[in-house]
Amino acid sequence: MSPLIKLMTAGIGTLLVMVFVFGLAESISSGFAGFWGGMPFWIIATTVMAMALYDFYDNAIRKK
Repeated sequence: MSPLIKLMTAGIGTLLVMVFVFGLAESISSGFAGFWGGMPFWIIATTVMAMALYDFYDNAIRKK
């Protein structure tokens, strides 16, 4: 796969996952669970999204 296609597909995929997960975290925090009830999910979601961003960098941007 060409580097440009790999960069574009990885970027779009990572962005869509981040929007979904952070939207889910926001809806949990603003709904029944409240801010403190949603805090553990926010921490987990932020950690997992940091891992997803590193994987995007490792596979699509970094020269091997």
